[in-house]
Amino acid sequence: MTPRTTGRAPRLLSRLPVDGYVLALLGTVVLAALLPASGTAATVAEGASTGAVALLFFLYGARLSTREALDGLRHWRLHLTVLGCTFLLFPLLGLAARGLVPAVLTPQLYGGLLFLCLVPSTIQSSIAFTSIARGNVPAAICAGSFSSLAGIVLTPLLAAVLLGGGAGGLSADGILGIVLQLLVPFLAGQFLRRWVGGFLVRRKKVLGHVDRGSILLVVYTAFSQGMVAGIWHLVTPARLGLLLAVEAVLLAAMLAVTWYGAGRLGFDRADRIAIQFAGSKKSLAAGLPMASVLFGPQASLAVLPLMLFHQMQLMVCAVIAKRRAHDGEPTAPEPHAQPLPAAEVP
Repeated sequence: MTPRTTGRAPRLLSRLPVDGYVLALLGTVVLAALLPASGTAATVAEGASTGAVALLFFLYGARLSTREALDGLRHWRLHLTVLGCTFLLFPLLGLAARGLVPAVLTPQLYGGLLFLCLVPSTIQSSIAFTSIARGNVPAAICAGSFSSLAGIVLTPLLAAVLLGGGAGGLSADGILGIVLQLLVPFLAGQFLRRWVGGFLVRRKKVLGHVDRGSILLVVYTAFSQGMVAGIWHLVTPARLGLLLAVEAVLLAAMLAVTWYGAGRLGFDRADRIAIQFAGSKKSLAAGLPMASVLFGPQASLAVLPLMLFHQMQLMVCAVIAKRRAHDGEPTAPEPHAQPLPAAEVP
């Protein structure tokens, strides 16, 4: 290999939208596989994970500007379109994928795929990609916020109905766990926002590390439980390859529907861009803690499809956003440059 060829490889790798946080997530999975928490350590990790989930949703509630969300209601057709894609069309496609069991997907992987379809949209990456593509950034902000807010209620309810016993069913303990770990901390954050909101904004960078560290703890606990329970013997490399293929088809279908469907509904180009990026993606940050509450020891297999889909959507949407930026004339003011998003945080 010539020196010139050798020099091209690092530059090519540096351009790939594989963010460092996804690599950290994969490293956490490897750590859980090699050194899973068991016994007393598992009890401590589970308790810390429970606290981390509550902290995540408290911080999310404290950061979400109620005034901005209410102002965004004026663009209600766009937001209803995004919510319909996220909580209606995605679940319908997930239910249709049931026909792939067991020939393509195992029941456990299908459960994770269906859960992926129930998770709310992203906020950070939807905004960043919409900005890169010269779309309606304020609409993307509100659409992502509304989706995440609705997901706190809709995702657990849809999971209880569509996944049945695999997600704890509609038992009183399951509902109580959702309320205590997700809804109560979020409402507490909203209530205390006027006092702590400014503090959180000033320390956004530091708290971002807290958010991501909490998610890593949730991932480690979930995958440790899976290793101890021995459920990873149910997954083979061939099954993982088939899962990736199914997810690629799912993402392609949603990207096409959100773009061409929004056009048929009469939205202009800037709005179509916001709808495509907010309506076709799923939030890893919201889905991981929800899965830990809903699935318990089975959470590791439940979040695997979501983790794979998250990285896939980043890579594909990065390419689409750059192409949208150069297609046609800009229909929105030139936004400030936005970096490619890492794994989003609440």
